[in-house]
Amino acid sequence: MSKQVRVRFAPSPTGPLHIGGVRTALFNYLFAKKNGGTFFLRIEDTDQNRFVPGAEEYIMEALEWLGITPDETIGKNEKFGPYKQSERKHLYQQYADQLIQSGWAYYAFDTAESLDAHRKQHEEQGKTFIYNHHNREKLDTSLVLSTEETKARIAAGAAYVIRFKTPVNETLHLEDIIRGEVKFDTNLLDDKVLFKSDGMPTYHLANIVDDHLMETSHVIRGEEWLPSMPLHVLLYRAFGWDAPEFAHLPLILKPVGNGKLSKRDGDKLGFPVFPLEWTDASSMTQSSGYREKGFFPEAVVNFLALLGWNDGTDKELYSLEELVAAFDLKRVHKAGAKFDPEKNKWFNHQYLVQADDEKLAADYAPILAENGFTPSIEKITKIVSLIKERAHFVSEFWEMSDFFFVAPSEYDAKASKNWKEETPALMQQLITILAAIEDFTSVNIETIVKEWMTTNEIGMGKVMQPFRLSLVGALKGPHLFDIVEVIGKEETIARINTAITKV
Repeated sequence: MSKQVRVRFAPSPTGPLHIGGVRTALFNYLFAKKNGGTFFLRIEDTDQNRFVPGAEEYIMEALEWLGITPDETIGKNEKFGPYKQSERKHLYQQYADQLIQSGWAYYAFDTAESLDAHRKQHEEQGKTFIYNHHNREKLDTSLVLSTEETKARIAAGAAYVIRFKTPVNETLHLEDIIRGEVKFDTNLLDDKVLFKSDGMPTYHLANIVDDHLMETSHVIRGEEWLPSMPLHVLLYRAFGWDAPEFAHLPLILKPVGNGKLSKRDGDKLGFPVFPLEWTDASSMTQSSGYREKGFFPEAVVNFLALLGWNDGTDKELYSLEELVAAFDLKRVHKAGAKFDPEKNKWFNHQYLVQADDEKLAADYAPILAENGFTPSIEKITKIVSLIKERAHFVSEFWEMSDFFFVAPSEYDAKASKNWKEETPALMQQLITILAAIEDFTSVNIETIVKEWMTTNEIGMGKVMQPFRLSLVGALKGPHLFDIVEVIGKEETIARINTAITKV
């Protein structure tokens, strides 16, 4: 790639970061790292009416947790700072004025009431009102006012907006890295507002100016921005600047049915759609996050990377470094990718199984403490190694291992059917065997117990199922003799004695 790669993630701080936005950030990050470029974060907060306190910090924390931190952002390597649009507002007026002077934009003084009247009039005629070449010289604009009258109105404090003057009778043939050639008829485009009399630019102007000044080489964003592509390319033309390359990512779809996965779908459908938990200050409603649900950040990155992209193989598990090495925008699909919460849990299971047992033990220790137990980290690590193959989350460990700490007080009714008339006598013999074992390790205990059963021609099921029921209260759990080793000789014998009297 000939030019220096610089890509950005540019969210608006209007609430928690949706998982679709996270994927956009991830794909930008992967593309930058793959091509030896720079990934930067810019906060686009020009719409102060929608600003939500805490959202900016949330975005930063989410990217940090996921391990896709920007190379440049607010307070970090501010080569092209500021990286917050509200702190760049002094820049935009001159560019809006430049478009006016070059004839690429014009002042519009229409009131909200007059525009609403035009819309209603069109609706009554079965038409759609579009503010563009059809009517811009019939409305209240500088295109029909004299220069003096325009200046006088502005000097008098009249409210206005600056609109882009879209070219007429042109078909734009634009190139998208993912979608190939896309065509737009300029006659169907509206003259978008670029600047308002309150001194604030709209998204379109600020976005283009900032991308140019920050030397953005590629704009990688969601498919919902594809309709804005012609305006943005025309703005680059109007300024005489080289446009970046564009790539529009496919939508992330709901797990069932059609339609884009929305912020409202998450908890309603039983899974998070935000990386971190979020509390809405206005309603005090809480939305769940992947971090708080117990997902590993690596698992979240992994499943998001495969939403709309693959490397052409059946490989599913990737480290971040492997994703960087394999990533190619040309292998991103055009069609939407269906979100699969169950598959996401599968990914987390894979990472949990691969995780270091001591780290998992450290995560499990607070849960044990909440339940009144503070065993050694060595014991917790041993237990974790025995149960993690069946778990998706650390939060499931207690339910899967409580019997290591609490003797059963009840016994599964269905499993108790394995407790026959001769079972108590066999369990008493088993106690005698266990009591005599000095090397109380799983392998040795298993060898001695199975030798006893073989020598006495005792069927496996007659001993092993009642034995497990005595220790666990049900026919579940990891390898039986591993349980015996962990809880120890004294506790094992005590539990068998209790079962003999209770089952």
